[in-house]
Amino acid sequence: MNEKELIEKRNEIQDKMEKILNKAKEEKRAMTEDEIKNFDDMEKEIKNIDATIERGEIANKMEHKEVVDKGLTEEEKDIKNFASYIRAVARKIQNEATQLTKGDNGAVIPKTIVQKIIEKVEDICPIYKLATKYPIGGTISIPKEDESSDAITVAYATEFTDLTSHSSKTGSIELTGYLYGALTKISKSLLKNTDFKLTEYVINKMSKKIAKFLEGELLNGTSGKVAGVIGSYDSTNMKVTLAAKSSLKADELIDIQELVPDVYATDGIWVMHKNTRKAIRKLKDGQGNYLLEKDSNARWGYRLMGNDVYCSDNVKPIGTASVPVIMFGDFSGLAVKESEQSEIQILNELYAAQHAIGVVAWGEVDAKVEDTQKIAVAVSGATDPTASK
Repeated sequence: MNEKELIEKRNEIQDKMEKILNKAKEEKRAMTEDEIKNFDDMEKEIKNIDATIERGEIANKMEHKEVVDKGLTEEEKDIKNFASYIRAVARKIQNEATQLTKGDNGAVIPKTIVQKIIEKVEDICPIYKLATKYPIGGTISIPKEDESSDAITVAYATEFTDLTSHSSKTGSIELTGYLYGALTKISKSLLKNTDFKLTEYVINKMSKKIAKFLEGELLNGTSGKVAGVIGSYDSTNMKVTLAAKSSLKADELIDIQELVPDVYATDGIWVMHKNTRKAIRKLKDGQGNYLLEKDSNARWGYRLMGNDVYCSDNVKPIGTASVPVIMFGDFSGLAVKESEQSEIQILNELYAAQHAIGVVAWGEVDAKVEDTQKIAVAVSGATDPTASK
């Protein structure tokens, strides 16, 4: 029933109500029980009609909203496509639905997957997380200031007197890109299991391998490749040589820490091998207090002279002659250049005898210290002093 028909019906009912009321008036009597009941029923019906008309007007003013099927998010699509690509290449099935963008070394890994790998690597490798990153393709040149001999100054001025000009020496460091590959083996039985979370598995495996490799390169570097901290720090002004090969003293730790200006030391961390930390745990101050403190608020459980201590197997322990054994400083002074995109390659035949496939993630990296004031290094002594008789 449309609005016009509802109004016509309402008018008819109203006419009937008036007739009942007028009849009682003409006969000079009260309305009978039946008349009252009929009157009340008709009144109720009119109210229902009014409510219906009112709601119809509200409904007419409302706009219809289109139903939009959002489908999968970009991240969900990437996770699905990444897994589909690995499974398809492993089965040697190629079609548009399983293709990723082609790169020089394989297929380009979707950005959301790369970001997940990076987040995992940062969780595992704090050196990488703290470094200053440059995700730029090609070779880049980063300005590098040296204020040790002459620095920009601010001074009081006198009228009619020239200001003395000072400027810091500015050089540059050049970062290129060295190709590396992270290999993950996957059982073909797992690939057939549709419930197996393939993308998550690959991300976790690759992250661990990449984190271990990157930490070693960022700290130690490799000759002819990534310089890392050891290959690019200021070995003239930011190095302490320990008196002994197999031991160290509290004063030497102070010397290391004092090389880094206070403004940078605030955010500094100690990096050393676990065996070196063990030796430091036994050191005490003049009051017999241990220098190395257990601290529940410290990122890795220990704090040394106000700064957190991070242990890494990529740093040599004390006991080896003339090698870097401790690093201290703000690792944002380390510049890391990464490739803009990472690529993936599937190796089918290499591990066929193992009933597995290989998944290789290709990337590029380079790293050098860009602010030499931020990082100091302690090198072990050449020998251990002989005890005096």
